[in-house]
Amino acid sequence: MKVKDGTENMTTDTIVAGSKKSASSINLHTIENGNGTRLVVSDLGAAVVSLFVKDTNGNFKDVVLGYDTPSDYQNDEFYLGTVVGRYANRVAGGTVVLDNATYKLHLREGGYHLHGGLEGFNKKTFQAVSFKSKDKGGVIFKYTSPHLEEGFPGELQLEVMYTLDDDDVWSIEYKAVSNKTTLVNFTQHTYFNLSGNPANTIDDHELKLLSQYYLPVNKLQVPTGEIANVNGTPFDFKSFKKIGQDILQHNEQLQLSNGYDHSFVLEKQYTPILKHAAIVKEPVFGIIMDVYTTEPAVHLYTGNFLDNVKGKNGILYNKRSAFCLETQHFPDAPNHPHFPSTILKAGEQFYSKTIFKFSVTK
Repeated sequence: MKVKDGTENMTTDTIVAGSKKSASSINLHTIENGNGTRLVVSDLGAAVVSLFVKDTNGNFKDVVLGYDTPSDYQNDEFYLGTVVGRYANRVAGGTVVLDNATYKLHLREGGYHLHGGLEGFNKKTFQAVSFKSKDKGGVIFKYTSPHLEEGFPGELQLEVMYTLDDDDVWSIEYKAVSNKTTLVNFTQHTYFNLSGNPANTIDDHELKLLSQYYLPVNKLQVPTGEIANVNGTPFDFKSFKKIGQDILQHNEQLQLSNGYDHSFVLEKQYTPILKHAAIVKEPVFGIIMDVYTTEPAVHLYTGNFLDNVKGKNGILYNKRSAFCLETQHFPDAPNHPHFPSTILKAGEQFYSKTIFKFSVTK
């Protein structure tokens, strides 16, 4: 197992760190296992910049979207590869009541909070420490979010640990504690294209979601509160189906989101058990990705709003250049008491784990 810290593959632009009171250069951390699988991550947003995995022919493919410079990540509007928080996805209205106190979250036009606010964790510079052992290595990222940052109560101490082992398993573990009762809903927003070539769409990727239900949304793409059965709808991925098979169907939900941008329910009542959430197969190069999580939902996003976004090596990312499988709690949970709660009590520790396991067809 190799772990290397440095600035390989990314220029060291001077960027504003953390609370934007001081400047620091951004480091890359490269973790490589005994199979040659290589994960490259950045201090800025705890972003996954590259992930090289072996295809069925023994060639390595970079299967994630990313950028070349820290400035690109600072200006990014799509959360490419980053950790999202304090609250991933949407909260309608922006006003929350916790311990009899009212807090106003940052709102976007239309009246909803999105992905942590104007400057969420995806724009923060994390403290990073690498580690390694015989069969695994990784990076621990830490960030302290001050009281009322983006409207959220409590000073929140967040730790995110990325681990890569010799079984080609990339694990993400989140730990958080707050000194005031607050809301938390973290996710990892990596965009995947298992062909290794984002000039190709992901329409032919075969997807299976271990989910019987999904969350319909309104015109603001905020859940309506309904937990809908996928049977007989384009949202039925209980058996393997090409992502693009039904995406152009005349369906109100698909039209509202310009494609798939919906949460799929893994469990209606939250348990901390690690659950098999999804399997994705790339048909040409044979790369398979299995997703496991302790979270109650996985959000499928099919890159619907990518439009000539300049990525790594000057490649342009466009609509459906990639997909995201964002493991998380339900969007807008504070406004729907029947959704699993996203409240973190003062002094209690939040913990969550997600696994992306890579293999190839035999």
